[in-house]
Amino acid sequence: MESHYNKVFQEISRRLRKEATSAEKRLWNEVLKERKLHGYQFNRQFSIETYIVDFICRKLKLIIEIDGYSHNFKYDDDLKRDKKLNELGYNVVRFSENQVMNDLPNVIRALEIEIADREESIPQPPSPRGLCEPQKVTVKTQN
Repeated sequence: MESHYNKVFQEISRRLRKEATSAEKRLWNEVLKERKLHGYQFNRQFSIETYIVDFICRKLKLIIEIDGYSHNFKYDDDLKRDKKLNELGYNVVRFSENQVMNDLPNVIRALEIEIADREESIPQPPSPRGLCEPQKVTVKTQN
């Protein structure tokens, strides 16, 4: 899997994790942490090239951004950033802090739809022959 991780931003990412917004904390703790969302691993404040994204599932190449008030003034910057991330093969999904805090069930539904779409577009490796077939197990007991 091709990685676009940028180690230069490691300290900034760490600081952003510590200073997470209420909406970021809620989405992380209630939905994404510990593979709660369909078993997929997500990372917080992950650096990709010159960007730090709020959440990423590297396996699905799915990025989740939580937009606060400041994003109302950064529309063009966000558009440029999303375009670059799309060119790298990532799909960016954006939610407002208000959506996460006040309508989490619909945020989860939107993420589940996005995951289903991404699963269809990611080629799955063929399973090894016989892996799913039941195996006969013989247990020897001593008399």
